[in-house]
Amino acid sequence: MPLDKKTVDTLTGVTTATLTTVLLKKGLRNIWLRGTKPLRPGQPRIVGPAFTLRFVPAREDLATPESWASPTSTRAAIECMPAGCIAVVDAMGVTDAGIFGDILCERIRVREVAGLITDGVIRDLAGVLRTNLPVWCQGTAAPASVAGLTFVGWQMPIACGGVAVFPDDIIVADDDGAVVIPAALLDEVVEAAVEQERFEAWIIDEVRSGLPLPGLYPPNAETKARYESFRAAQDKSVD
Repeated sequence: MPLDKKTVDTLTGVTTATLTTVLLKKGLRNIWLRGTKPLRPGQPRIVGPAFTLRFVPAREDLATPESWASPTSTRAAIECMPAGCIAVVDAMGVTDAGIFGDILCERIRVREVAGLITDGVIRDLAGVLRTNLPVWCQGTAAPASVAGLTFVGWQMPIACGGVAVFPDDIIVADDDGAVVIPAALLDEVVEAAVEQERFEAWIIDEVRSGLPLPGLYPPNAETKARYESFRAAQDKSVD
């Protein structure tokens, strides 16, 4: 399901660090996808519903160059990706077989997919960079995917970076990596994240003014009262 523009715009202004804190407060600890590093420093933060793809270990009768033309192939999966989604690929953390190269990444970009996230690696680095597709991965490797992996399908639950990701879960990725927000929790996470960002911005200003951290962060009763006064004044000025 596509995300509405307001939600995308709001989450684009929220760091993954803030989101992990909000999700931790809701009891979710395993939501940061390990090994998903930005391919290019300074990539824009991306937000979108997960379009999942899954690899399993290579099996010689299935992981062949001929399999690239199969109805169950990465090529077929790419043609099903809707605009605005984020391709999230379970590559089992394999780092010696590149799951996508420049041609596939160019096609993903043309289909207006927001980005590619995998716990594996990509190949054809120079070409992938030229596509300007935002990519989060563990690095690069020259061998093709079939050297170590078998593609088995898309839009199914996967384990990417040791995290359970279901189709249409919400993905946010920035320089700190990628975080999954369970789709059922989206509205309450967005609301809490916006408030957390506002609170932490106020805390930063307090630190800059010279206040010590004990009693400030985490806040004691006095700090909470001062923040509530600040928030009330800010909300009144907006009205």
